[in-house]
Amino acid sequence: MVFVVEDEDSFVEALKIGLGREGFEVVVARDGQEALDRFAEVRPDVVLLDVMLPRRSGVDVCREIRRHSAVPIIMVTAKSSEIDTVVGLEVGADDYVTKPYRLRELVARMRAVMRRMPAVGAAAGLDPAAEPGAVPGVVQAGAVVIDLERHEVTVRGQPLRLPLKEFELLTLLVRHAGRVLTREVLIDRVWGMDYVGDTKTLDVHIKRLRAKVELDPAAPVRIVTVRGLGYKFMADADA
Repeated sequence: MVFVVEDEDSFVEALKIGLGREGFEVVVARDGQEALDRFAEVRPDVVLLDVMLPRRSGVDVCREIRRHSAVPIIMVTAKSSEIDTVVGLEVGADDYVTKPYRLRELVARMRAVMRRMPAVGAAAGLDPAAEPGAVPGVVQAGAVVIDLERHEVTVRGQPLRLPLKEFELLTLLVRHAGRVLTREVLIDRVWGMDYVGDTKTLDVHIKRLRAKVELDPAAPVRIVTVRGLGYKFMADADA
């Protein structure tokens, strides 16, 4: 079931028809407060959440849902600025799309985030092996392949041994390939929200990862710095 939180009638009707044809059951909330009031009742498999909503913003809704649920959340923004998408990821969104979006791309992103949650994917009847190029328990971006169950990483087919924190950091970056993740997001997700150590710890781990996954660590093309924000993993660096 898809919980669509959207106040624009044209998008709501298009999503009902399009997602319905793809086999999804669609439930709609027209504002942020209604979404929070109905969330427990709806029990969705994935949430499609607009950023700009009446009564409560999409960012507020995402933050509140994340307090008690790990349900996959895709945020929808009418703005293309990276800083807007970063805010969504900071409060726990799994992915984002920018209006106007193509239905095929949206459905692909929905299925991708649902596959990352095994129980959700099974409940929705998704077979990860049935998706083109998808392998259960594996995330990939370019030449970097991560086997989550075996805790193994390969780069251009060569095995790479990583300590736990480096493994978790690389996994987070690869899962959000092409999207900037702020320093705060990376620290919260890898070291925990209660972490009070030196933020330079992140820079040290990034430096170590670059030494292992970059052809030239001094001129990184896979894990790049977004000045003033954080880091981004470039999936097409191997093209």
